Amino acid sequence: MAYSSVAILALLVHVIINYDVLKNSYEKKSKVSNKFYRRFLFGIMAFFLSDAIWGILYEAKLPLLIYTITVIYFAVMAISVFLWTKFVIEYLNEKNGFATFVSVFGWIYLLFDGVSLLVNFFYPIKFYFDSDGIYRTGITRHIALVIQILMFLISAIYVFTRAMRVSGKTKHHHRTVGAFGIAMALFIIFQFFYPLLPLYAIGYLLGTCLIHTFVVEDEKEDYRIELEEHIFKEELQRIEIGSTRLLAYTDPLTGIKNKRAFMEDQLDIEEGLASGRLLEFGIVVFDLNGLKAVNDTKGHEAGDNYIKNSCKLICETFRHSPVYRIGGDEFVAFLEGEDFQNREAITTAFDKRMVENLTKDDVVISCGYDVYKIGENDTFTKIFERADSKMYERKRQLKEMNIPA
Repeated sequence: MAYSSVAILALLVHVIINYDVLKNSYEKKSKVSNKFYRRFLFGIMAFFLSDAIWGILYEAKLPLLIYTITVIYFAVMAISVFLWTKFVIEYLNEKNGFATFVSVFGWIYLLFDGVSLLVNFFYPIKFYFDSDGIYRTGITRHIALVIQILMFLISAIYVFTRAMRVSGKTKHHHRTVGAFGIAMALFIIFQFFYPLLPLYAIGYLLGTCLIHTFVVEDEKEDYRIELEEHIFKEELQRIEIGSTRLLAYTDPLTGIKNKRAFMEDQLDIEEGLASGRLLEFGIVVFDLNGLKAVNDTKGHEAGDNYIKNSCKLICETFRHSPVYRIGGDEFVAFLEGEDFQNREAITTAFDKRMVENLTKDDVVISCGYDVYKIGENDTFTKIFERADSKMYERKRQLKEMNIPA
């Protein structure tokens, strides 16, 4: 049972440390964790499982079952070694004589082991059990181990030579993969002399732990850093785009929305009115009185201050509504929410404030508003025209008070 315990423990540790790779979380993000390495890890899982079952059945001395699982054991062993060679070729990503040699060598070995297992049914060239049920090895089992040793050693040496041509983490990763091959070759040599010890399983477990610790985790960290940099760049780009959009839709003098924003929001309002989604909506049109006179007599800097002060007054009065500057001295507000509900009181107070400003040499603004009329096929354009007309009427009234317009 001790033999099986090692294999079972190896299987559990193998699944735990390689869980992310086995479940395919990193297939497209890591060189070592690609599909070839995953296949190799699944091959090792199958080997650990067959190794554990072999130990249990061997102690139970069940001839037919132990023979069957031994065949499976050797088949899985051969496949796992073959998958290792495929991984090494893919890991180095080089199409050269070595890759061709290892690939052909792997197929020959797989064919050799398969044929020897078939022949073993008729003549014990791979393994057999004596009359006491003791496991005995055959000549092809020894040949197979020698071939495996050569395959692991050759691949390891080649990976080490490639490590001499690179630097940084890549060199570190190459050496780790090469160390796996050396470690497996050594454990197979010991397995050659001690066939009833679970040395093969121990070698696989130590080797995959090496790769996981020094390669897979390294590449996960690199991917995490790369992902954070990508997210940072995307956030920076989003901010830049947002800033560019803000500049494009903002009036530089007053800081409120400009005519471009007005025209874009107008489309949304028109769609809301047409669909019946927007039922409470009004427009206030503003025009600054006396701006030309200020520019002519006090200069354009004074005129700019006049515009900014007027804008500030409009925004403070209609604080719940978006305000736009659509011309040199023209502003528009879309009545929404509380401003819409209290429009009469707000506009009355605004007009009263303008009359007071007449005597204070303060900003004077003409305004007119109108609202959406439900059931009258009303449109944004009609509302605007009615509000604009009322604004001009108010402008006329202020002019009659001898205030320059």
